Amino acid sequence: MGGVNTAGVRAEAEIRARADGRGGTALPVLESRGPLALRRTRGSGATAHVMLVGAMSGPHGGDHFTVRAGVGADARLRVGSAAATLALPGQHGGQARQDVRISVAAGGELHWLPEPLISVTGSELAVHTHVDLEPGARLVLREELVLGRTGEDPGRLTSRLTVRVDGRPVLDQELDSGPGAHNGWDGPAVLGGHRAVGQLVVVDPEFTDKPVAPDVPADGLAVLPLAGPAVLVSAVAPDALTLRRLLDRAPASFTPASPATPASPASA
Repeated sequence: MGGVNTAGVRAEAEIRARADGRGGTALPVLESRGPLALRRTRGSGATAHVMLVGAMSGPHGGDHFTVRAGVGADARLRVGSAAATLALPGQHGGQARQDVRISVAAGGELHWLPEPLISVTGSELAVHTHVDLEPGARLVLREELVLGRTGEDPGRLTSRLTVRVDGRPVLDQELDSGPGAHNGWDGPAVLGGHRAVGQLVVVDPEFTDKPVAPDVPADGLAVLPLAGPAVLVSAVAPDALTLRRLLDRAPASFTPASPATPASPASA
C-alpha cells in the first residue's frame, strides 16, 4: 500500500438518532464538516431518513473521510447517499482512507444503503466499516464496489467490514483488489473476472428462532447464515446495475434452515 499523504482533505460527518417518545425518531446530532454534507429527507412512519451528499469529488489520494452513526434504543434510521462515490487519484498521490463507525442499541434499527463506491484508475483507497450492535438491534447494510469505470482498469481498493453483536465478532472480512493487491484477487476463487462486487448484511433477532438456510438463489449470488443472528449475502456481477438487482432480490430468497443446518460464523 502507498504512503498516506498528509496534505489531503479531512472530512467528518456524524448522525445520532433516538426515539422521540411519540413513536418517531429524532436526530439530535446531524453534523458534517468538509466535503461531506448530511441532509434529513422526508421519512416514513417511525423511521428518520438521512442523505449523505458529497459537496465535492473524492476521496482523492491523501484524503481521510470519517462517518459516524449511532442509533439509540427503539429508534429507526435509514441512511443513503445522493450519488456514487468516486475514489480518485490525488494531486500529490498517496492513499485515501474512509472510516465508517456504526453503533445500534437494543431495539434500534438501521438501514445503511449507500450508492456504489467506484475505484478509478490510479486511485488508492482503504475503507473500513466497523459495526457494533447490542443484542436485539436490527441492521440492513449494503456495500457495493465497482472496480473501474467503463473501459478502464481499477485503482487499488481495500475494503474491510467488521460486524460485532454484543461485543462478539459475527463477520470480519477484507477484499483487496487492483494493482498491487495479492495475486488471485481477480481469479475464479474471488471475483472471477467480474468488476462489480457487493454484500448485504442483515442482522435480525428473529433469526435466532428462525435461522436462514445457506443458498445460491442465482448465478453470482450466495446466502450464508452467520452466528449472531445474521445473514451475509455476497454477489459478483459484470456491472453495477446487475449487482444491485442481485442484492435487492436476495432477502426474498431467504428460506428457513432445517434443524440439521446450523448457522456458522464467517471471518477472514
